[in-house]
Amino acid sequence: MTENEHALHRYFIWADRMRFHFDQELGKRGQSVPSTDPLTIEEFMYMSMWYAQLYAVAEGWRELKLRDRKVDGLLDQTEHIELLRRYRNGVDHFQKDYFDLRFTKFAAKENSAAWVRTLNKALSDYFLSR
Repeated sequence: MTENEHALHRYFIWADRMRFHFDQELGKRGQSVPSTDPLTIEEFMYMSMWYAQLYAVAEGWRELKLRDRKVDGLLDQTEHIELLRRYRNGVDHFQKDYFDLRFTKFAAKENSAAWVRTLNKALSDYFLSR
């Protein structure tokens, strides 16, 4: 792994740790969460930190011009990545509206949760192979 990849890996570790905590919080419910159920503050916090940090990894990936067929294919899904960027902005910059569109539009996008998990797994596979 190059020094730059090693630095990016740190951001991925942070993102993946937030995913881990998010999944732990979901697991406390003891059942799958219907899409109509509101998230608890802890679930929303960990999910939001995960999503925001995962976008930082995507930014770094592009800046370093890294290549991987799976990762690149997911990052090329322009609508998803743009909504994730806006979600990150909503997380990292104060929003007066609790249900700001930066959060709700990404959540409303079909398959957004599955896309994030697939991206997270593809990045994990990439770093584990290095």
